[in-house]
Amino acid sequence: MALPERTLERWLASLAGSVLVFMPLAGDGKLLFPCIGLLFIGFSLLFLFRVRTISTAASEVAFALLAFLYIPFLLMHMVLLRQTTFGIQWLFVIMLIVMTNDSAAYYTGCAFGKHRLYPLVSPKKSIEGAVGGLIGSLCGTLLAKFTFFQQLTLIDAVATALVVGVVGQAGDLFESLLKRSFGVKDSGTIIPGHGGVLDRLDSILFAAPVTYYYVLFFFKG
Repeated sequence: MALPERTLERWLASLAGSVLVFMPLAGDGKLLFPCIGLLFIGFSLLFLFRVRTISTAASEVAFALLAFLYIPFLLMHMVLLRQTTFGIQWLFVIMLIVMTNDSAAYYTGCAFGKHRLYPLVSPKKSIEGAVGGLIGSLCGTLLAKFTFFQQLTLIDAVATALVVGVVGQAGDLFESLLKRSFGVKDSGTIIPGHGGVLDRLDSILFAAPVTYYYVLFFFKG
């Protein structure tokens, strides 16, 4: 997936992406969008004046900018969510939704899976597994409501379980799409038997912004 000749760009992108994740902690958030804009301009200029091959320049820039949007920008919403009222509880809710969804989808799919969900992208996932995953997510949010997050209403529990559960599954499929496009089985080798770190974060990356904006616009607390 990476372009080994682009060592400088890779290191700068890793550093800038790591900083971007924690930008909401700086001041009152006014620096957030200027930083995103400057990152876009800065890396566009970097590729412009360090062009390697004209025919591959557009794809290289697209990969770099997608990397900023896909991982740092989406993951940044975990920090934003932490800063809301009941932020810690909401972080645990995301983890519960994702983990119960993954586990329930796996076991339901193994036991009852007959109809493929999206074979072009992920041949092993089934519709039955996806439905089982959503039921697992609902169990996760209800567990949160009746244990550590009493402020969560039944409507909140059901809505977040279904919406965030579906979006989390879509995040998993999107990462599978990227891996198949690049012809790799796992996103990395850091976690043996579990793929790369991205394989563990793919659902959370999509779930975090959806949960944050749900809290921002709908949660009464």
